[in-house]
Amino acid sequence: MATLVRMGTTVLSLRIDGELLERLRHHAAKRGMSVQDYVVRTLIRDDFDERFQTAVEETERFYGVT
Repeated sequence: MATLVRMGTTVLSLRIDGELLERLRHHAAKRGMSVQDYVVRTLIRDDFDERFQTAVEETERFYGVT
């Protein structure tokens, strides 16, 4: 039986320079996204990549792959 877990949200406020904000707007617009959605998606992807890489390294250590 699956359990549905609802995750709450929290506000994160960032101070960034105008040049970076314009680059984020440009990247988000190319994907038809808001800047907020683009940043969150990028953070989620980066977090997944780190966790995946850690899992690969742990598997390689377990099986003795060099």
